[in-house]
Amino acid sequence: MKVLIADDSSFMRTVIKNYLKNFENLEIDEASDGQETIEKYKSFKPELILLDIIMPKLNGLDVLREIRKIDKTVKIVIITSVGQSSVVEEAMNLGAEKFITKPFRYEEIVEVINEFS
Repeated sequence: MKVLIADDSSFMRTVIKNYLKNFENLEIDEASDGQETIEKYKSFKPELILLDIIMPKLNGLDVLREIRKIDKTVKIVIITSVGQSSVVEEAMNLGAEKFITKPFRYEEIVEVINEFS
């Protein structure tokens, strides 16, 4: 399964990658801003996107809108420190499958991979 990790924090991308290294058959790519996320989505064609909300150039909600215009089937999980109910509700209405709040636990990431792989 191809997984795209989209977060402006290189530390957070590394943490998530380290959590995923125990899974076989995962191909992982990264994006550090919203615009790069859309570009990487188009070239990498992931089955799962782990998407932050607060990012430069385009925020995660804008990225979610754009990707949903192209693909209604890719699984998108929001992973963010923004836990406001209005943001959660908007992300889910735009087609996010799950919402994980930072700081997250290892088990939450494992559960997402197991659910969507």
